[in-house]
Amino acid sequence: MAPPLPLIFLLMIHRVSSSDWGVNYSHLYICALKNSSVIMSCNYTYPTGYKIEKVFWTKNPVNCENSPDLSEDPEYSQRLQYLGDKQQNCTIRLSHVTQKDSHMYYFRFTTDKPDGKWTGKPGVNLTVTDLQVEAPERVTEGQNVSLTCKSSCALTDRATFIWYRNSQPLTERRDRNNQLLLQSVRREDAGRYRCALQEHTYISPAVYLSVTYPPKHTFVAVSPCCELVEGNSVNLSCNSDSYPPALNFSWFKGGTFVGSGRIYSISKISSNHSGEYKCKSITEHGEKYSDAVTLNVTCVGCLVKLYTTGVVCGAAVVIMMVLIWVKKRKDTQESQVRKIS
Repeated sequence: MAPPLPLIFLLMIHRVSSSDWGVNYSHLYICALKNSSVIMSCNYTYPTGYKIEKVFWTKNPVNCENSPDLSEDPEYSQRLQYLGDKQQNCTIRLSHVTQKDSHMYYFRFTTDKPDGKWTGKPGVNLTVTDLQVEAPERVTEGQNVSLTCKSSCALTDRATFIWYRNSQPLTERRDRNNQLLLQSVRREDAGRYRCALQEHTYISPAVYLSVTYPPKHTFVAVSPCCELVEGNSVNLSCNSDSYPPALNFSWFKGGTFVGSGRIYSISKISSNHSGEYKCKSITEHGEKYSDAVTLNVTCVGCLVKLYTTGVVCGAAVVIMMVLIWVKKRKDTQESQVRKIS
């Protein structure tokens, strides 16, 4: 049985009128960077003969009839700017977004007629993300390493990434790639790395990159550094530049192993300790010998003995000269006496 003509007519009117209402969003999903500004673009339509009375944006509406106006919300009022009009454009700008702003957002408008209210669904899903640097904790000098600037979602706007090391921008690394490639890493590449987007104020938290390298510039320091006197003590310390710092050291006199540890101590040094000494610093990444240092030990006892002997010999010579002079004088006097008699 066919429905009555008036019912068919009402259904036709409903279909036509429903098609005249709507909200069209440019992006149904937006991923934005923390502290940035977000543009939610849209336009709306409504039947001829209706007059727009109020336009506003809302979030997560439970009851469309009582949806709150975000421009009246203290959390949004200072950050939300309506860029549209009361005819077709319903675009807004939301500034200084944070992760708390991650919601579903809807445009809603009301007209001068009781049935003239509309909420645009499915709305705009806004996700706010920060940036994180992903990098290995440690890399060995000479290797290649890649650092990645990651976000929890794919950013809607095209992003030009900027990298920083120890708060200084790496301008030569700026491109549209979210990776930083360090080729043949040097020890100077160690430091705190951050990433950011060009023309954005937000900078990621820092991640420290450590660069390990084997011992270099190994040398021996001698204390006391000057003349070594027999009977005193001396300390030899092994120093080197490496990361991580060397913990194992070996000591050699000539080619003979004589001890271990960063400091090699000799108490009551003697002339037997004279010679060339060198050390070797050892890490898991390599080892390095120092140049040799020469220890010359002065024999104090020998000096005293030599001095004593010299004094005795000198005194004997003086005494002999005195005796000779006395004998000659006596002989002279006796000769004169004989001549007189």
